[in-house]
Amino acid sequence: MTTSAAGQPLIPQPPATVAALRQAIRQIAPAALPAFTRELDQAADQSRQGSDLAPLQRFIAQWAVYVHIQRRPDLAAGLRHWEKIAESGDAAQARQAAHEIGRILDEAHAAVGLPAR
Repeated sequence: MTTSAAGQPLIPQPPATVAALRQAIRQIAPAALPAFTRELDQAADQSRQGSDLAPLQRFIAQWAVYVHIQRRPDLAAGLRHWEKIAESGDAAQARQAAHEIGRILDEAHAAVGLPAR
């Protein structure tokens, strides 16, 4: 992974296109490329079968949010932290984790120009 000064994005937020998102993932989270490709294939198949672009639009939105988070190591680490607490914490900790995960995702959606979840 590319390194960055604390709090600074590793790369600029790419345009919300398949090619730009693939390139960004290749730079900042190469281990996610197989999932990206698999999910792209699924979305393309669903779009073809239903003659509907919605599955591809959801795919692009999901991966634009993922890239937004992963390009900021501090934000990605915070998300992983809260995900672990959600899995292993007690009920109160899980509620707090759900709130924090939702906040991170809502901010990422807004940052890439998407409505909140």
